[in-house]
Amino acid sequence: MARIFTSTVRVVTASIAAAGFVLVAQAAQAADAKNGQAVFMDNCGVCHTSGKGEAAKIGPNLFGVVGRKSATMAGYMYSPAMMKANLTWDVPTLQVYLMGPQKKVPGTKMGFPGFSDPMDEADVIAYLVSLK
Repeated sequence: MARIFTSTVRVVTASIAAAGFVLVAQAAQAADAKNGQAVFMDNCGVCHTSGKGEAAKIGPNLFGVVGRKSATMAGYMYSPAMMKANLTWDVPTLQVYLMGPQKKVPGTKMGFPGFSDPMDEADVIAYLVSLK
């Protein structure tokens, strides 16, 4: 009986995880960079700039961040945790990071708790992708 229960729990857990992945994937496909700019300004703009050549604020400037290695913006003092993270800011990495920065990089200075709405997250990532 315990084996059947354990197997059932594994199947249900895998199904929930798969459903979550599908929701995130759908959100990424339907992402709206224009809305992402508004969400960015409301949630990220307090700490980050996003215009080419703009100075960093509390956080680094995010112009051209997609494809960049973590902790590499010249002139910005990153946390030791971010300096050790060795990430490349691609879409999959941003999807995980923006749902909980402290979970992805424990000890990062970024105090943002993460997006609770996958569409907001997807829109912000679409906006970041557009910053070239």
